[in-house]
Amino acid sequence: MDVLTDNFSLYAKGFLGTVELTFYASILALVVGFVMASFRVAPVGSLRVLGTVWVTVLRNTPLTLLFFAVLLGLPRFGLVLPFNVFAILALGCYTSAFICEVLRSGINTVPTGQGEAARSLGMTFGQTLGTVVLPQAFRSVIPPIGSTLIALAKNSAIAGAFSVTELLGTYKTLNELGYSIIWTFVWIAVGYLIITLTISAIFNVLEKRWGVAR
Repeated sequence: MDVLTDNFSLYAKGFLGTVELTFYASILALVVGFVMASFRVAPVGSLRVLGTVWVTVLRNTPLTLLFFAVLLGLPRFGLVLPFNVFAILALGCYTSAFICEVLRSGINTVPTGQGEAARSLGMTFGQTLGTVVLPQAFRSVIPPIGSTLIALAKNSAIAGAFSVTELLGTYKTLNELGYSIIWTFVWIAVGYLIITLTISAIFNVLEKRWGVAR
C-alpha cells in the first residue's frame, strides 16, 4: 500500500490523464467512425473509396507507428499542438477505423427493404440513414462498440512513451524512487481496471435499455 499512499497524487495525475485521453479520443473515434461508416455505404463512389481507404490504412497500421507519424510528423508541416492533443488525434483516428466497421456491420443487419421503403417515400440517403437505418443498427452494435472503446483505453498507454501524462507512465518515476516494481504495476493495473469496468458498465446499461432482445 505504501507505493499508493505515498504517491497518490502521482497516481491520480496519471489516472486522470488516461481518463482524459480515453474520453476525448472516444468522442473523436465515434464521430469520425460514424462519418466513415456513412461514406462506406453511400451511393457516391468517391465517398465509398474514401471510407475504404481510411479503414484499410488505419486498421493495418501499427498504433505506435501512427503515434510517430502524428506526434513527430505533423509538426514538420507547421502544425504544432500540445502532445496530449496529438495523442488524442492518433488514438481517435486509429479507433475510428474499427468503429466504422462495427457500425457498417450493424447497418448490414438492417433489411434492405426498409431502406428501399424509405426512399420510395421520398427520403434522401441522409434521412434514410439517420432516421431508419442507424437507429436499428445502433441496437445491435452496442456491445462491440463498448469493447472497442475498452481497447482504446488500454491503447492509451502508448502515449506515455511520447511525453504524454497517463497512468502507465507513472512507473518510470516510481521505479526511480526505488519502489517495488511489482506493487507499482499492481496499482497501475487497478487504475486501468477501474476505467475499463466503468466503460463496460456504461455499455451494459445502454445494452439493457436499447440493445437487441436475446
